[in-house]
Amino acid sequence: MKNKEIICPKCKSKEIKKDGKRKTNNRGKVQRYKCKCCSNRFITDPFARMRNTPQKITCALDLFFRGLSTRGVQEHFKAFFPHNSNHSTILRWIRKYSLKISDYTDKLQVQSGSYIEVDEMEFHRRKSHKAKLGIDKNWLINGIDVKTRFLINSTYAKNRNKKELKSVLNKVKDKTQDRVKIVTTDGLTTYTNLVKKTWGYDNRLGKHKIIHKVVTASKGEGFNIWVERVHNSIRQRTHSFRGLHGSINSAYSLMKGIEIYYNFIKKHEALNYKTPSELAIPELKFETPNRWMELIEKSKTL
Repeated sequence: MKNKEIICPKCKSKEIKKDGKRKTNNRGKVQRYKCKCCSNRFITDPFARMRNTPQKITCALDLFFRGLSTRGVQEHFKAFFPHNSNHSTILRWIRKYSLKISDYTDKLQVQSGSYIEVDEMEFHRRKSHKAKLGIDKNWLINGIDVKTRFLINSTYAKNRNKKELKSVLNKVKDKTQDRVKIVTTDGLTTYTNLVKKTWGYDNRLGKHKIIHKVVTASKGEGFNIWVERVHNSIRQRTHSFRGLHGSINSAYSLMKGIEIYYNFIKKHEALNYKTPSELAIPELKFETPNRWMELIEKSKTL
């Protein structure tokens, strides 16, 4: 990593110099830096202060998003690691690194096709045991590129109101630039003007820059098949998702992890056993089979 890519976490300055190395238990010696502006000393190692190796942490992420529960991962580690990890610790790793990777992946531009589908999935989140017992009805809003199957944006929200839907559409537009020409949604009336306003009007051609198609299942018009397939996969994975107890921030981090797994880790049979990212972001290369590790390493440049 070049110095110019390093930013002081305290004052956000790019005036950084090397300041020796720090010895760690699991990473050997790592480079330390000093900010010329505020004199803050820091390291960029994403596994700093972690008591377990990066290999074990990324193994936990991979096992969890492939279907094991946190307790299942704990039992798996009993057979292979002398120092076991508690299931609650594993859940903290999953939340922490899912958010860290998403800070990086959410900023990547996508070479999408011209056709995307946007839809919402009702999702019930169990409240914290410390709070009043009950269920919170939340929403998972997804936008998928039909050509590459890349999940362009996935947002876990309390509501599916205009503000949340607008945020999703804006992120889809920002990541795909001017590639999208057709957007398909369900019959939710909030989309009616929101989709066209998001992409705007072409005064030169005298028409909107986007074609908005509406598919209403209740009227026998079918389903948004590709985004519904994603929803079905998420339902299967989260059927007994005990990690969705508690705050919406916790649920959000787990859903971001599912998005990362779907886009960058899981190889899809329909894509000739490639990941959606290989088609949508061809310049993003991985050097090893441990893509979780590489994504975490890439995220430290932020």
